[in-house]
Amino acid sequence: MTTKSLGHLTTTARIIPLAVAIAAAAVGTAHASERLDVASAYSTQNLFGQSAKNISERIKMMSSGEFEFAVHDPGELVPPFEIFNSVSSGAIPAGWTSIAYLSGNLPIANLYGALPFSPPAEAVFSWTSAGEGSELLQKALDPYNVKFLACSYLPQEPGGWFNKEINSTDDLNGLSMRISGLGAQVLNKFGASTQLIPGNEVYLSLERGRVDAAEFSIPQVDSAMGLDEIAEYYYFPGWQQGAGWLALLINQSVWDGYSDAQRGQISTACQANIQKEADEVIPAQVETLRELEESGVKIRRFPDEVLNALHDSWDEVRSELMAESPEFDEAYTSLMEHAEKMQQWHDLQTLPSKTDVQGD
Repeated sequence: MTTKSLGHLTTTARIIPLAVAIAAAAVGTAHASERLDVASAYSTQNLFGQSAKNISERIKMMSSGEFEFAVHDPGELVPPFEIFNSVSSGAIPAGWTSIAYLSGNLPIANLYGALPFSPPAEAVFSWTSAGEGSELLQKALDPYNVKFLACSYLPQEPGGWFNKEINSTDDLNGLSMRISGLGAQVLNKFGASTQLIPGNEVYLSLERGRVDAAEFSIPQVDSAMGLDEIAEYYYFPGWQQGAGWLALLINQSVWDGYSDAQRGQISTACQANIQKEADEVIPAQVETLRELEESGVKIRRFPDEVLNALHDSWDEVRSELMAESPEFDEAYTSLMEHAEKMQQWHDLQTLPSKTDVQGD
């Protein structure tokens, strides 16, 4: 299944009865139900799904139990790749997913967490949550009747899991890989066969040989999924995705139906979750990598020759996208200008490296 499926609105005949019941109770009457049912693209047993559960717990605490944020595992309401269209149509009130999964509808979606050779995560997230990136994304979502909230912080991902070493771009030719975002278009130029597979299907796809390699998430999530059991090499850096975050998508009519207090509780819970993850996530990944190495995983770095070739290919893909889509052009230019401002500050604050001088 690919993101192209996102281009077709879910029909009533395909919506399961539970989703219909939820929509009937929620759309336009959210203020009365005091319950937000959220279809998650990720299992609540892994870090991504648990992130949504953390928000649920904060909302419950802030509302003294009067406002419920109910997170449903993949497929309980709708399949992961149908979340956006289902929220848009009002079939379900809300969803928890990656904005990159919306690229079939929104040309700019891949800028928000699935951008090859992107600025650092700090710059991307600043632009997304507090800079012009937030305004541009919401403007793109308005025609679909969808409100978005950035609710989860993710650092740069690894480059993926492979069952063979990657020593040159020749090793990419004929490779079948699960990969999301624009990185897939880059790999295709080297003869790779790429596909986007939902998170809950990545393990089986790799185990059964549907794909030869896969990138999904950060080490903590990948390890919990057991990807180290079926792939030998774990490659860095994550050239295909410089930063990531998860979003809460809410049907605009549902959002408008909430009180100011309820909207404030959701927004505050999301901001608190972002801070929690920003504080904890990177040290946890280093600890996980140590455990993976001890269990026999071979952690490798892509050769500079391969990274340079991938970067050249990305330049071609990016130029094509900017020429084809004024929205992508505007958003990419905005992101890079924002990143440059942040880099200027970091450059001013950079301290010299201490050089030990030894006497004769």
